[in-house]
Amino acid sequence: MRANSLALRLFLSATAWTVIILLATGISLSSLYRQAVERSFDRRLGVYLRTLVAEVAAPEEGTERGPLSLGEPLFELPLSGWYWQITRLGAPKPETRSSRSLWDSTLPHLAEQGVQAGPDGSRRSYVPGPEDQRLRLVERTVDLGDEGRFLVAVAGDPQEIDEETRSFDNALAITFVMLAAVLLLITMFQVRFGLAPLKRISESLAAIRAGRSERLEGDFPHEIAPLARETNALIEANREIVERARTHVGNLAHALKTPLSVVVNEAATRGDDDPLARKVREQAAIMRDQVTRHLERARLSARLTVVGTVTEVKPVVTALARTMEKLHHDRGLVIDADVPETLRFVGERQDLEEMVGNLVDNACKWAEGRVSIEAGPAPSPGLRAGAGLRIVVDDDGPGLSAAEREQAARRGKRLDETKPGSGLGLSIVTELAGLYGGKLTLAAAPIGGLRAELVLPAV
Repeated sequence: MRANSLALRLFLSATAWTVIILLATGISLSSLYRQAVERSFDRRLGVYLRTLVAEVAAPEEGTERGPLSLGEPLFELPLSGWYWQITRLGAPKPETRSSRSLWDSTLPHLAEQGVQAGPDGSRRSYVPGPEDQRLRLVERTVDLGDEGRFLVAVAGDPQEIDEETRSFDNALAITFVMLAAVLLLITMFQVRFGLAPLKRISESLAAIRAGRSERLEGDFPHEIAPLARETNALIEANREIVERARTHVGNLAHALKTPLSVVVNEAATRGDDDPLARKVREQAAIMRDQVTRHLERARLSARLTVVGTVTEVKPVVTALARTMEKLHHDRGLVIDADVPETLRFVGERQDLEEMVGNLVDNACKWAEGRVSIEAGPAPSPGLRAGAGLRIVVDDDGPGLSAAEREQAARRGKRLDETKPGSGLGLSIVTELAGLYGGKLTLAAAPIGGLRAELVLPAV
């Protein structure tokens, strides 16, 4: 899971709520269990208390009030933590009898500490005992009428409560840790399973952009099915817009070129002696070049809006090399092409043909007898597709100086009017490569002429 991802947000929120709920549940269960253990402990003390109350209310003949033993050896062991005490109230001198375990100490009175009596008339609380022992004390006041009022108390060591609660808390903690781990694994699975359709959409969009697919395919959940439908509709609308743009550009090109041709032909009939005719032909030629340039640029921009087109490089370069060899057969020109089979260009075939074709055509015009074409992968982090390809066209012609190479790529700049062409070839290649996020670089070729290096996006 990556930072700031939807999956991480869902996982963290589910984890937080799982921890909060388990902690609250654990605290509640521990508290309830401790209360249950205390009630069980109080019932045990209550049995001893009722036994003492019965002995006080109806002592056996010939015995002193207050039993000496309750059948529990701990009441006989000094400072054992288990004590009983009977105090006669209202007498001029309070009479107190207690278990041998209490030794010469006394138990505190809960009534004097403000502890309220329960429905059965008894009071319960934790109190300090002999030698600062912590005790659980239960006491009850018994009114025997003429015989007086007695306060009967029994205290026990609450260590049993603590040990039972601690043991339960440990088992509860281990159980909840295991439960939390299982819940987190389940949550992770649910997040991945629930977001899997979004990942499929992302992968499908990447496939469309790389040219491996033309639309989002497959069944998607009801919640994101509208997203897939709208995306496919957007892709189709994009293709339709591009097709209409191509048609309009072509129509505009024909509509403008025909009147320009008429103007040039009319001016040509007036002869070269007419200054007006010369000026008309000159300006018409400039207009034709500018119209050709801007219409070509609009056509290229329209093509670049098509999503998901990939072209194999080797067939294009091989076909161009064969064609150029046939065109320059009379010069004995040799064109070498070295292109890997797996190289693929992210763009339309006609755009690659136009860029490479202009470079090869320019090299063939100036070459003495050899043109070399080499292609391969190239690291180009600045390209939109993330990977790049490199096409190098070398010739053994006269080459260009650094200043001439800079002028050659300018808008319609021609260095030699004796060669055929409009002078727009390198400029078109530069602009078209830039529209794809690539670039054209001119340098000196190792074989003596000009080197044109074209870098384009690839997959």
